[in-house]
Order: sequence, then structure tokens, then C-alpha cells
Amino acid sequence: MPAYWIARSRINDPVAYKLYTDQIPGILAKFGGKVLARGGNYQIMEGPEKFHRFVVIEFPDLATGVACFTSDEYDAAARHRRENGAGEVETVILEAGEFTK
Repeated sequence: MPAYWIARSRINDPVAYKLYTDQIPGILAKFGGKVLARGGNYQIMEGPEKFHRFVVIEFPDLATGVACFTSDEYDAAARHRRENGAGEVETVILEAGEFTK
């Protein structure tokens, strides 16, 4: 069952943040991740307006999405973002469940 990596971010330093995002496509490809939405227009309907970048990535399943997030490669990229204050990110990986009636 597919799973979705959903991230909300606030970019504090665009140059440093790009050093992080430049590494991500190769990491996602290794785990079969497919970007469904990244950046673009949005409208916050409810909740804090702290974040201004949104990303949705599809993975074959929850375990693969979690493996990508916890991989050494992603950890190294994210560590750069975190340690340099390039941006703040909230991430959740959600399994696509069946809708109940």
C-alpha cells in the first residue's frame, strides 16, 4: 500500500537550504520515492502560517518511506539543514489507508 511523506517547511536561508534540497532527488530515487507536489501555489486553510513550502512524496509503502527518512544519506543531508539553520521542517509519513463508509 503506498505511503506519503508529507513535509511542511520554513526556509530561513535559501542558499543553505538549496544545498540540502540538491541532494534529495538521488536519495528519493534510491528508495523509489516519487515527488507528487513540491513548492507551488498554496492556500493555508487552517493552522499556523509558519510554513511556506509544502512537499508530498509517494513511496511504495510505509516501510520504504521510513527507510528513506532514516537512511544515512538522508540523515547527512538533513543534518546540514538542521545544523546550519537553513530551514525548519515538520515531516510525517502516512500510509494510504482504506476509506471507511
